[in-house]
Amino acid sequence: MLLLGRLVQPARGLGRLPPPPGPCRHFWGWLNAVFNKVDYERIEAVGPDRAASEWLLRCGALVRYQGYQKWQQDYNGLPTGPLGKYKIEAINATESCIMYRGFDYLDGLEHVTEITLQKCIYIQDECLQRLSETKNLQKSLLQLKIVSCGNVTDKGIIALHKLTNLEYLYLSDLPGIREKETTAHILQQALPNLELELDLE
Repeated sequence: MLLLGRLVQPARGLGRLPPPPGPCRHFWGWLNAVFNKVDYERIEAVGPDRAASEWLLRCGALVRYQGYQKWQQDYNGLPTGPLGKYKIEAINATESCIMYRGFDYLDGLEHVTEITLQKCIYIQDECLQRLSETKNLQKSLLQLKIVSCGNVTDKGIIALHKLTNLEYLYLSDLPGIREKETTAHILQQALPNLELELDLE
């Protein structure tokens, strides 16, 4: 009993101090990495759209299904029904923790026409490259918005030229883009039908 009292006492004292920022950041980084771990058995069991929905909502993103106007944001309120009934048509990943390691969830999605990546701290060039190499997205994706993602550079934006059916690309507040005219020119040459809207300094 006394031993327990001695152990608990210092812990109470520590509770008054703010947690050190380093370890706290590491904890959230670890947790977000866990959220992004791909469960291939789950994809097989429930289908790619359901599994991707669970991943995206777990990471704080929203999804909209084909034929529906409402955005799905409640993980516990994910619709149930026959396998394959709900097809993801749009993804809004604003302020979400999606990261590269979770992008395998996108491979099986065949109906995604619109993606928004805004204030995503883990989105970097490799993510955009992976996005542009996803065969189904090369066929289906029509609109892409990338806003306030500080780790994105010209290299990542240029990689998007593989999204051959992309009709609209909006880029805003991306400090990592240093050669906006050159990057825009490369994209426009590769995708002549692309409407490119830039709001970059």
